[in-house]
Amino acid sequence: MEKLDFEQGPIRPPSEARSLLIRLTRNCPWNKCLFCGVYKGTTFSRRSVEEIKDDIRTIKKIIEEVKALSWRMGCRGQMDDEVVTRIVHRPELSHACRNVVAWLYYGDFTVFLQDGNNLILPAKDLVEILNFLRQEIPMVTRITSYARAKTVSRKSLEELTAIRMAGLDRIHIGLESGSDAILTLMNKGVTSAEHIEAGKKAKAAGMTVSEYWMPGLGGKALSRENALETARVFKAMSPDFIRLRSLRIPETIPLHQLVQEGSFQPLTDDEMVEEIRLMIDHLEGISSTLTSDHMMNLLEDINGTLPRDKGRMLAGLDAYLELPEEDRLLYRFGRRGGVFRSVKDMRDLVLKRKVEKALEEVRAEYPEREGVEAFLRQLGEQYM
Repeated sequence: MEKLDFEQGPIRPPSEARSLLIRLTRNCPWNKCLFCGVYKGTTFSRRSVEEIKDDIRTIKKIIEEVKALSWRMGCRGQMDDEVVTRIVHRPELSHACRNVVAWLYYGDFTVFLQDGNNLILPAKDLVEILNFLRQEIPMVTRITSYARAKTVSRKSLEELTAIRMAGLDRIHIGLESGSDAILTLMNKGVTSAEHIEAGKKAKAAGMTVSEYWMPGLGGKALSRENALETARVFKAMSPDFIRLRSLRIPETIPLHQLVQEGSFQPLTDDEMVEEIRLMIDHLEGISSTLTSDHMMNLLEDINGTLPRDKGRMLAGLDAYLELPEEDRLLYRFGRRGGVFRSVKDMRDLVLKRKVEKALEEVRAEYPEREGVEAFLRQLGEQYM
């Protein structure tokens, strides 16, 4: 294979782990949120339609070359372990090219469009790009993108429908909170009313809407408001997916300065679980799928479709809250260390003893509770 490459951005949602990544815009046009450090120090720019088409042509060529190699190896164009192993170890292979190889191997054929707000592009340009992508790579099954609610709310229903018909199946929107007070505090640049309008309009256009909520974003002062107002907004828009992204505050984000000043008091893990419980308990009259699909979340098994699984999700949260304090600490340590995914994992005595031993070692180094908590915060921040 000749050395082929195309442009990709820095992030994608966990649910798009097997997706082909294609960059339409660079960075974030807003980039002022206090809780986000992904694009700080960067400048937003739009890529031209022709640039993006060139990348799609390159991707198509990579696909053709990989399949040709598979045929030469007697694998009939299929991607098995032998074909992948032979390709990925080639020194000339770019990171983007490896993404295409993995995409072919997994076979989901979904595409995620980067970066933070592709709906800011003119509708006619998006339609042209999406049509070209579907035409050049017809095996694509789903196309997804991040979008800002304010941008979506400003698009007409006709524009959004045209974009959907051209091939954009799903959008991910960072609600973060349904509280206008919290949105203002975090400099989100959008109101809860605009979030509701964007969600409703995107669904009316036929798109699947995936919304992100950030437990803990109101701190101790606005914790209850974060839960109740977010439930209000979700009930108003009824998104297809609700995804939990628990707040973490590393030194690299602007919100850390407010913590240092004492004007923002972060929630403890236990308080965050209580906030999540309150929000879910107030979700009524919607059929959204809620998922806790990120390592930053303390409890990964809190997922299900409303209203059917509401009781089970609340029971899962209660199972943690009802643990003795020492067991809650042990679970948190095991979760942040990547061992536990749910409270049920603590029933595995081998795993539990492994975590207990590791916690004993940390306590030997940090005998005070504050030291253990600081260690846990560092473990949690590694997943950002």
